[in-house]
Amino acid sequence: MNSLCRLDTGLKGKGIVVTGASGGIGSACARAFAAEGARVVVHYHRGEERARALAGELGGAPVAQADLEDEAEVERLFAEARDALGSVDVCAQMHGFWPREDVSVWELPLERWEATFRANLTSVFLVARAFLREVERNGHGSLVLVGSTAGVFGEAGHADYAAAKSGVTAGLLLSLKNEITRIAPGARVNAVAPGWTESPMTRGLVDPERVREVSRTMALRKVAQPEDIAAQVVVLASDRLSGHVTGQLVTVAGGMEGRTVHAD
Repeated sequence: MNSLCRLDTGLKGKGIVVTGASGGIGSACARAFAAEGARVVVHYHRGEERARALAGELGGAPVAQADLEDEAEVERLFAEARDALGSVDVCAQMHGFWPREDVSVWELPLERWEATFRANLTSVFLVARAFLREVERNGHGSLVLVGSTAGVFGEAGHADYAAAKSGVTAGLLLSLKNEITRIAPGARVNAVAPGWTESPMTRGLVDPERVREVSRTMALRKVAQPEDIAAQVVVLASDRLSGHVTGQLVTVAGGMEGRTVHAD
């Protein structure tokens, strides 16, 4: 984020909720926003120890626990954030769940399909709805969603995850960017789609041999770091840097394509 710090993002003093802040990408986003002078609420579901350590690192940032699949808990999260921040100006939705086990569609249990959708699509709807109510109250706001290259290219063995993420970055994103302007003409909604990223979700899956294998579809033969994703989230969240950008999906995946670029 050093290069971004030389720009005035206009985020200083803004109240920001980062969901999934106890995870790799979420924590990188919380640090990046704090580096811009924003006031950040660190959300977690189960990673309390990581969330509190991050909050301490950020100088005592407020911490909020919530199960984002639960309607009442999402409402409570934003009420607590409003009390802590005064106003919620930005929401960066960085939470999500990727099932590790490869399961083909003909063997995929309905229970896993529904659980994956609750974790990656229903929760996003609930958080987006709660944030839009803050936008209606404030008259402004910026929402950044997290998708995945799985939602762009598909992912064999993870059709549930790919379908849920596609729902986030296609139908939901494009609907929200039109709806949000009904309550705040300058408010915006955008999304990032990370590819392979070194984070707790991919721990053990990004060793050098695996990186060489998965990067055959990528121009840049490396996996992203969480800070790579966070930099794009900050840019999209900033009205100063992206004030005329809405409904856009920024893919952060080293030039990934839906075909093999390298022979080996």
